Amino acid sequence: MDRKEIITLHDVSFSYGNVPVLQDVDFSIFERDFLGIIGPNGGGKTTLLKLILGLVTPDRGEITIFGAPPKAGRKFIGYVPQLFNFDFNFPISVLEVVSMGRLRVRKIGRRFTKEDREISLEALRQVGMEAHQNALIGNLSGGQRQRVFIARALATQPRCLLLDEPVASIDKKWQSEFYELLNELNSELTIVLVTHDVSVVVTYIDQIACLNGKVHYHGSTKEGIHKVSELYQCPVQLIAHEVPHRLLGDHVHD
Repeated sequence: MDRKEIITLHDVSFSYGNVPVLQDVDFSIFERDFLGIIGPNGGGKTTLLKLILGLVTPDRGEITIFGAPPKAGRKFIGYVPQLFNFDFNFPISVLEVVSMGRLRVRKIGRRFTKEDREISLEALRQVGMEAHQNALIGNLSGGQRQRVFIARALATQPRCLLLDEPVASIDKKWQSEFYELLNELNSELTIVLVTHDVSVVVTYIDQIACLNGKVHYHGSTKEGIHKVSELYQCPVQLIAHEVPHRLLGDHVHD
């Protein structure tokens, strides 16, 4: 049975002022993909996530998320940002952090329901953190915190997870467990992971996309990993879903 196309970017370009960040981005993501987006700092990886979420608007091109424009389609997406974007000195419990995911449904100012609590607790069960529901988020380890943030994203009941450099502040000993968790979640969810760690791509991720201003999307890791060494000396030729994708030209170095 063919998998459905859930995220599509067609001829998308974006600039911050007069500085081009992404050019001629043209690719699709399918349900239950586990996609690793790799590339150098400043190559547009985080900007790509912002475009998918509808937080910024492309200068040119079209983006559809589950058949809708990004601002409408993002209700189906759970987002896990980099850890350093959160103030861990703020006195808030693990369950309260996860419950924030329900604000998409309840909106600010409305009381959480019993159903919201059960959904939040189930999200904590999924990531193995239910026993820590009353702990302060600031008292957890980096790996535990990131599990909580995944639970917050799961509390939105998404069909796709976007993760931006999720192990940037996690000890090495936690990283293998973290990626094993993502593999478990991938049985039900599409996962898009921004990373600069090529070893992670080789070990855990089955689809890769090379991004540095332009994208040549995308191929199985097994078929294309021998090309990763060329990432910073692009172009890279990969095969996507057994269909060759056109080369979008040399990558632009920042």
